[in-house]
Amino acid sequence: MSSLSLPFYQKYHRHYDRGYRNTQLSSTMQEYRQEEKRSTAAHTHRVRSKFSDEMLETSSGSPQMKRAKQDYYSKGKENEAVDYIVPVFRGRHERASEITSSKDERTKQSKSSHFAGEFHYAQSNITEEHNIERSAMDKSRKVAIRESAERISLNKQIYDTQDFQKRLREDSLLRLPEFIIKPRSHTVWEKQSVKLHCTVSGWPVPRVTWYKNNVTINVHTDPGKYIIDSKYGVHSLEINNCDFDDTAQYRASAMNAKGEISAFASIVVKRFKAEHGDLSFHPGRIAPPSYDYFPGDPHMKFEVHFVDKFDVSFGKEGDTMSLGCTVIVHPNLKRFQPEIQWWRNGVQLQPSKWVEMHWSGETATLTFNHLNKEDEGLYTIRVLTKSGYELHSAYVFVRDADAEVAGAPGAPLDVYCLDANKDYVIVTWKQPAIDGGSSILGYFVDRCEVGTNHWVQCNDTPVKFARFPVTGLVEGRSYIFRVRAVNNVGISRPSRVSEPVAALDPSDRARLKGIPLAPWTGQIIVTEEEPTEGVVPGQPTEVAVTEATRNYVVLSWKPPGQRGHEGIMYYVEKCVAGTEDWQRVNPEIPVKSPRFALFDLVEGKSYRFRVRSANSAGIGEPSEPTEFTEVTDKLDVPKAPSHVVPSRNTDTSVVVTWEESKDAKELVGYYIEASISGSGKWEPCNNKPVKGKRFICHGLQNGQLYKFRVRAVNAAGLSQFSHESEALEVKAALGGGVPHAPPTPPYAITVLESVRDSMVLGWKQPKFQGGSDITGYFVDYREVIDGIPGKWKEANIKALTERAYRIHDLKENMVYQFQVRAINMAGVGLPSPPSEKFKCEEWTIAVPGPPHDVMYTEVRKNSLVLLWKAPVYIGRSEVTGYYADIREADADDEKWRSVNEKETSNRYIKVQGLKEGMSYVFRVRAVNRAGVGKPSDLTEPVTAETPPGTKEIAVNVDDDGVISLTFECADMAEGSKFIWSKNYEDLVDSSRVTVETKGGKTKIIFNDPGKDDLGIYSCVVTETDGVSSSYAIDEAELLHLLELSHERKFPVVPLKSELAVELLEKGQVRFWLEAERLSPNGQCKFVFNDKEVKNDEKHKIKVDHKTGLVEMIMEKLEDTNEGTYTVQLQDGKASNQSSLVLIGDVFKNLQKEAEFQRGEWLRKQGPHFVEYLGWEVNNDCSVLLKCKVANIKKETSIIWYKDDREIMFDEKHDFKDGVCTLLVQQFSKKDAGVYELVLKDDRGRDSSTLRLLEKAFGDVISEVCRAAAQTATDLKVQSTEHGIRIYSFVTYYLDDLKIIWYHKDTKLASTDRVKSGVTGEQLWLQINEPTEKDKGTYTLELFDGKAGHKKSVELSGTVFDEAFAEFQRLKQAAIAEKNRARVIGGLPDVVTIQEGKSLNLTCNVWGEPVPTVSWLKNDRELLGDAHLILKFESGKFASFTITDVRTTDSGKYSILVKNKYGTETGDFTLMISKSCGELCVAMYVADAAGNVQETLTKDTSKATGRKTVIHAERDLKEPIVEEFIATEETPDVTLNPEPPEDMVPNTTTNNEIVHEVKISE
Repeated sequence: MSSLSLPFYQKYHRHYDRGYRNTQLSSTMQEYRQEEKRSTAAHTHRVRSKFSDEMLETSSGSPQMKRAKQDYYSKGKENEAVDYIVPVFRGRHERASEITSSKDERTKQSKSSHFAGEFHYAQSNITEEHNIERSAMDKSRKVAIRESAERISLNKQIYDTQDFQKRLREDSLLRLPEFIIKPRSHTVWEKQSVKLHCTVSGWPVPRVTWYKNNVTINVHTDPGKYIIDSKYGVHSLEINNCDFDDTAQYRASAMNAKGEISAFASIVVKRFKAEHGDLSFHPGRIAPPSYDYFPGDPHMKFEVHFVDKFDVSFGKEGDTMSLGCTVIVHPNLKRFQPEIQWWRNGVQLQPSKWVEMHWSGETATLTFNHLNKEDEGLYTIRVLTKSGYELHSAYVFVRDADAEVAGAPGAPLDVYCLDANKDYVIVTWKQPAIDGGSSILGYFVDRCEVGTNHWVQCNDTPVKFARFPVTGLVEGRSYIFRVRAVNNVGISRPSRVSEPVAALDPSDRARLKGIPLAPWTGQIIVTEEEPTEGVVPGQPTEVAVTEATRNYVVLSWKPPGQRGHEGIMYYVEKCVAGTEDWQRVNPEIPVKSPRFALFDLVEGKSYRFRVRSANSAGIGEPSEPTEFTEVTDKLDVPKAPSHVVPSRNTDTSVVVTWEESKDAKELVGYYIEASISGSGKWEPCNNKPVKGKRFICHGLQNGQLYKFRVRAVNAAGLSQFSHESEALEVKAALGGGVPHAPPTPPYAITVLESVRDSMVLGWKQPKFQGGSDITGYFVDYREVIDGIPGKWKEANIKALTERAYRIHDLKENMVYQFQVRAINMAGVGLPSPPSEKFKCEEWTIAVPGPPHDVMYTEVRKNSLVLLWKAPVYIGRSEVTGYYADIREADADDEKWRSVNEKETSNRYIKVQGLKEGMSYVFRVRAVNRAGVGKPSDLTEPVTAETPPGTKEIAVNVDDDGVISLTFECADMAEGSKFIWSKNYEDLVDSSRVTVETKGGKTKIIFNDPGKDDLGIYSCVVTETDGVSSSYAIDEAELLHLLELSHERKFPVVPLKSELAVELLEKGQVRFWLEAERLSPNGQCKFVFNDKEVKNDEKHKIKVDHKTGLVEMIMEKLEDTNEGTYTVQLQDGKASNQSSLVLIGDVFKNLQKEAEFQRGEWLRKQGPHFVEYLGWEVNNDCSVLLKCKVANIKKETSIIWYKDDREIMFDEKHDFKDGVCTLLVQQFSKKDAGVYELVLKDDRGRDSSTLRLLEKAFGDVISEVCRAAAQTATDLKVQSTEHGIRIYSFVTYYLDDLKIIWYHKDTKLASTDRVKSGVTGEQLWLQINEPTEKDKGTYTLELFDGKAGHKKSVELSGTVFDEAFAEFQRLKQAAIAEKNRARVIGGLPDVVTIQEGKSLNLTCNVWGEPVPTVSWLKNDRELLGDAHLILKFESGKFASFTITDVRTTDSGKYSILVKNKYGTETGDFTLMISKSCGELCVAMYVADAAGNVQETLTKDTSKATGRKTVIHAERDLKEPIVEEFIATEETPDVTLNPEPPEDMVPNTTTNNEIVHEVKISE
């Protein structure tokens, strides 16, 4: 497109360079200025004529007074001064400048031409003023002064009166804002700045807010981008460095108490389009293309796209790096190929030995063969086409190579030659960002002649100033330079070499290059002096010190106007302050250029300098001397920057801004450093100084907290670091590459309160927030009349932050509909659907309205937390509590049930007892004294399930005792934030806690834990699917955490066991303590009664660091060892101690125990007891006494004692298994006593005693009884002739075993009919004459003294019938046996009698009926006669008498008794012997056991009346024939009736029966 097609407002906009204006436009503008000048002059003349008196009283040269009067007369109609005055344009007269012969004269001429117009105008004004003054002088001076004073006084009164009335009528003066001057639209180029102005009036003074596309402009979101200013009623918005995104509609909104008004302006940012004949790439910058510029179709457009763009890159010195991207141009025409340009920090790059450029037609690359820190910067690729250009930029960071010596500084950079002459070169450089950890002491400068590799160090001592003059150069040769930094550790790597520079006089260098020494001015310099020879040059002029350091001083001057035809040279002279002696500095080698560097000056002294010109004609006069210059560094180190503020940019970068150093001179740039908060390690963000006050730090770790600091750099050095910035978490800012959208519409609009002219609305937040936090809401309403809705009206202008809003100025009894829109950083979302129709009327109900904003959080499989806000309408009394209701999502309304039985005053409740996988809905009702109010809207259905990966808040106490709550979230999205709350409300007192967030982990730290911190702490993660958790801290938990914090803050050496004491086998005392862990450097001390115990023979101290065991062994515990023992542990900063008090009875008992242990050890040196005597009861109820012995030999003897009487054994004990035993069968009371076992041999003696007396004996008896009871057999039933017997057998019975019989759980008492007893080992119960009542269950209980053992049998049914029948049978048999005939008394088996004696045998006979008695001899019946007398008396006594025994009487005799029940015989044998010589009676006595004793009874009764019994064993010889007395077992008293008393034989004892045999002659 040609220039003619551009509209006028774009081509000749005032913000463009005036060079765009053509000749016609310039002429028009000149005429306009002249016309304006004439009108202004005429106006000024009229004003001054009218008010000449006032001007006479003021100084004509006082601009302040003129300004005051101008403001005074520019007041508006309401006597208010106008804040903004349109400036008056003044014209200028241009005059031609004369041609001068020197640069100085040309400069003066330029200045005079510049101010010529102003001088002419001022001169004409002075003429007019003189005329006015001349007319005013006609009046008297006193009159003029008086009139002026009266006028001023009157004006002051008027002003005061109006001001007073203005204050009285302030309300009537309120007026809407009004734009006097509105902002104007602008069209600008990229990279330019633009400023919008406006002037606003109104009362109160309006507040102006600037908007871009209806979004408030925040100057803090992009520091330096926008500058908003308001001064003197003029409001401005300045946009710096405009880019294409700044094309927008801008709005200035003015607001006060009366209302709001807006003014709009548009800004169009255009990209550069080259035109024919105009090769400007950018205003003020030349970028000529490398080929003929795009002939062809002027309307053809090219689209450029970058693919595979290079991003921020990081490299290291010495590396190779390539930047590249694919460039797609559409349409792709071979005739019109784009031009590729590479730029670094706004400077176009050219191919060199450091960089190579390549363009293949699709891919553009920039290659660094050897990276250096000089290569760091912002790289831009520009693709130029016919339609303009497109660009892409990214930053390249180059860090220092690894130092050759650890701790050495980084290499300097940007070494170049500042000034060069034939004998010196001033080399300058920039300081490195890394000093290696210690301050840089200075720098070494090296030089190398071009064409060689020989480097020479130029300075012997390091120089701190970043400029240094190198001398000793050979004129005409070229050199390169490099610089090295040095600190206390070592020397850095050398910098990159400088560009070659020749050691030439500047004039020679200019001549060799063929370019003029000074830039072309477009003027021809002509001198009046003709060139002649032999003219001495004049004085140099404007001699000045251009640079002064402690090492050198640089002078510059201007050549003399009179210098002749030939060239001139210069001599420099110096003079020390305080003297008048001038010394020539360069007497041998004059200089040719008008500047010179002086070395070897004394630091601290002051000098003056002057210069002389010389040629072949001679040396001219010296120039004017300079002022005194002190030899020192004139350039100071800059001050530290301030107000370092970081702001988020991307996930790995942060924008850092700062305020520049004040009064900084020759500032090179700034270094920025970053440190992870808490690490204490600082790393440079840039290795090349950057200018400005804003920098983007890349390469940071996402989620980490970083702090930043900045320092300034100039040639004098590096400033101090600025103060550290606040810590900032590295994360993407809103819109940092993440797409955002406006939020979806809110929903569920409801009325929370209604009065006559207002209503309170509530709604729920959008389900989708658009990727960023919702910043507010806008509410609209409309009237509905007869069902027809009206137009929507805005209810609020400013965005609402709450989801409840009161709409005022509504009409009573009018029906309304409402809609709500949400807004975020991406813009305003769509409005919600119109709400239901609500009528605006006064609510008069007594109960409260519905709570609102009901929501749930912390959803788990069996619980969740329900939150809500208080109702807006509270009813007629304050709200006292709330009820939360729950039902299943698909259930009917009848299924609602209350979560809490009692009302809760909190606005949250934890709902528990949910069923996993079930969906629920909730609602909340408020309560006041009038009752329960209307329920809130239902929540969205929620399913009771724990989301995968859910984590809970964990409490932590670190090593420093800091208590914190930690929460992690692995599902954070872009823009997600952690929101902490206490009791589900915002943290009010933020000073009590500190919140730290790093990536997906956050924690809340308690600064000073106390009772004020009790509560429920919850954390919610925004932009997630309800990720949340909570942790409750009650008093018990707080106390536990405080105790744990104290332990961590004041660490102790953890102990497994406290200090304890134990006795060793030899009676030694061992004090020991065990720590859980003890490092090799851990120390231990034993202290006894505040005195340290040393390791010696008596106290053996040992510390095992691996196991943590600390012990001290004392050989013997003496009386002096009573006291307090303490162990003190020290392991690093951790310490601990443990004490043990051994005093009084505790010490005495320990001492006795130690002596006992010592004795025990001595005892165990011989045979001894391992286990002392004890007892046990075997299954057969025997008692076994046993013990264990040790250290036994064959010679060891064992002796048992009972009550000090030795128990004899036939066999020797074999000590099998080291056990000694003594078995006691049928243990009873006779076995009670003291048992002792003695071991002895030649090594010693040991004994063990067991006292089985009293309680110990009772325990044994009880155990024997228990064993006996356990051997009882099952109960059996036996029939007898008397009844039924129930019995059981035990292995062993003793009287201590108590026997109790039960019948049907009733204890049986002993009666005549029911008896119990024990016969041997048989335990029986006899039931005589049983009846039907005796049926049932019979139980035998054996009580051993501690417990009972029961046996039962069922006596009923068949068992009873069979037993009863058997009883009847046996009963009849017993009767028969009882009444049969029998010989009761018995007869002897053999009777021996002397011949001639008489024999009388008598026996008892029993039988019912009375039996018949007969006697037999040799089985033949005998008949009684005189020799044999047979008698049977009283039916009981049968007698057999032989009066004169003869030998023929010998034989076998029998008695036969017989009745109807039976027959019984009794036999005896009669043996006859010779006479004994004395008459006696043979008597045979048989005891109950059947033992027969024979006695002879002398018949002395005749003389004495008594019988004498002579035992045959003593007095008589044993008879030849043994005689036996026939006896029977003693009959049972229940079976055999007692015979009559007269039939009972004589007895001597209860167990003996005496049978009497009478022998007579």
